[in-house]
Amino acid sequence: MKIVIAGAGEMGSHLAKLLSGGNHDITVIDPDAKALTELVAGADVVTVEGDSTTFGPLRKAGVRKCDLFIAVNHVENDNVVAAMLAKQLGAKKSIARIDNSEYLEPNNKEMFVNLGIDYLFYPERVAAREISGLLGHTSTTEYVDFSNGKLSLVVFRLDATSSLIGRELSDTPPVGSAGDDACYRIVAIARDGETIMARPEEYFMEEDTVYIIARHDAVKSVMEFSGHANVAIKNLMILGGSRIGVRLAMDLQDEVNVKLIEYDAEKAYKLAEVLDKTLIINEDGRHIDAMLEESLTHMDAFVAVTGRSETNILASMFAKRVGVKKVIAEIENLDYINLAESVGIDTIVNKKLITASNIFRFTMATDVQAIKYLTGSQAEVLEFIVKPDAEATTRPIGELRLPPDTVVGGIVRGEKVMIAADTMQLHAYDRVVVFSIPDLIAKIGALFS
Repeated sequence: MKIVIAGAGEMGSHLAKLLSGGNHDITVIDPDAKALTELVAGADVVTVEGDSTTFGPLRKAGVRKCDLFIAVNHVENDNVVAAMLAKQLGAKKSIARIDNSEYLEPNNKEMFVNLGIDYLFYPERVAAREISGLLGHTSTTEYVDFSNGKLSLVVFRLDATSSLIGRELSDTPPVGSAGDDACYRIVAIARDGETIMARPEEYFMEEDTVYIIARHDAVKSVMEFSGHANVAIKNLMILGGSRIGVRLAMDLQDEVNVKLIEYDAEKAYKLAEVLDKTLIINEDGRHIDAMLEESLTHMDAFVAVTGRSETNILASMFAKRVGVKKVIAEIENLDYINLAESVGIDTIVNKKLITASNIFRFTMATDVQAIKYLTGSQAEVLEFIVKPDAEATTRPIGELRLPPDTVVGGIVRGEKVMIAADTMQLHAYDRVVVFSIPDLIAKIGALFS
């Protein structure tokens, strides 16, 4: 696939490196020659120096023959213009990153479609939704729904009190009433930075991160394996009046008591006018005494979403230390993610991974309904739709030529939800949730298409 990316910033560079590993022909446009030079040093891409909102660089990048155009410049208006021009010049599919949630309202979204932009994505909005969902499942580090919630990926770290510690995977406790079909499947364990695909003889250890595909009716029971109690969130503190912080406060201020800490006095004043049910506090979240005065120790959850990964990590470490049950941090520096997890931060949010999850499915020939890159793991989870006459329908799952580091977790067939077993055979139009590593996606997709 020929892909043109407008923007060589952090997000554009991450996408270019990720997609260049999938045998795609990648061209990146940016006016910053230094950024392009640094990108070429780490990825197999072609670069074009110039402004992606003008015709010359777009033509030079070969937009006329490209299959996918991705606009991820720093400025939202540049993305809209670039995506619109690329489509008019011949790009088969054109998508743009935006920073304004108004654009996603149904009537407004239709206007952009009429202008030729196939898809708009707003990473901060998706991040806020992810955080909101995690606050409803506080014992998990990640939680992802598939097929409208019929199947879920539940991820949690094992506490010392977990009933799984010391058991083999083949000896996991039953969930549900006697006689029920399997209602969950353990697909992987992450330990010391390594992702281990589920093997019957593998033992669970304290601090393991466990990945489980579960039916909706089993999620609550499965989460009890973590050893952590699920906490009802009544008091929430948000550090940082960023787009994610504001969106999260808007979503939750009617349900819980929200305090939002913002360092900039002018910005704090403006936020107070917008968030009428949120208590806005003008304070530096790095000051320990100030955070304690604002009742940090009485919070059920703490979310750090300032623009600085270092600040978010340090503030989250302190919140965890004083006893806050659920701590979530936005960390944009990918190199810091393992560090943050090692010091006890419950959940990491990263906009680059969120954006990659949104965009990557557009690069696949197979019908992928959802894809989620997982922080702290070398794996991802995808939802495929099985095409008629696909190879996957010709024999049972256990006899398919699935790559070694791949686990089929669950199947949704109409209203029927099943946890996958090797003896099962897939049917056309089944929705299949698969756990695997990035390099194998194309091979897996070929079986379902």
